[in-house]
Amino acid sequence: MRYLIDTNIFIYWVIDSERLSKDVKAILEDCENTFYISSESIKELIVGFNNGKLVSRYWRDATQMIKDITELFLIHILPVGEKQMEAYARLRLNLAEDHRDPSDHVIISHAINDHLPLISSDSKFMFYRNQGLELIYNSR
Repeated sequence: MRYLIDTNIFIYWVIDSERLSKDVKAILEDCENTFYISSESIKELIVGFNNGKLVSRYWRDATQMIKDITELFLIHILPVGEKQMEAYARLRLNLAEDHRDPSDHVIISHAINDHLPLISSDSKFMFYRNQGLELIYNSR
């Protein structure tokens, strides 16, 4: 099966796997599965690295982090293109929960457009299920 992993899931996978549910751990440990990450998540990881937060203590530079994402964790990086941006333009936002994070919206749009189940710990993502998001929620 193919899965898109959210930025927070990658961080938990690297830093604190105890924050992953039993079901999500089972998905991540299954070598038959193929994992993808949006280039939008890569951007978030680079910003976090460059700001000295989260993953910066695990890598000497952001370039090595990206290399390890693909070579060590075997995650495919998906570019954000025209089709994903069209899905983003159509996305109705979860304003009731004040969900205004544009990176989250791009990642959600990526999952919807590319027909990939999205693994995330963000409870605000549940709102987008009625717009075609297949969400695997990591309940912490």
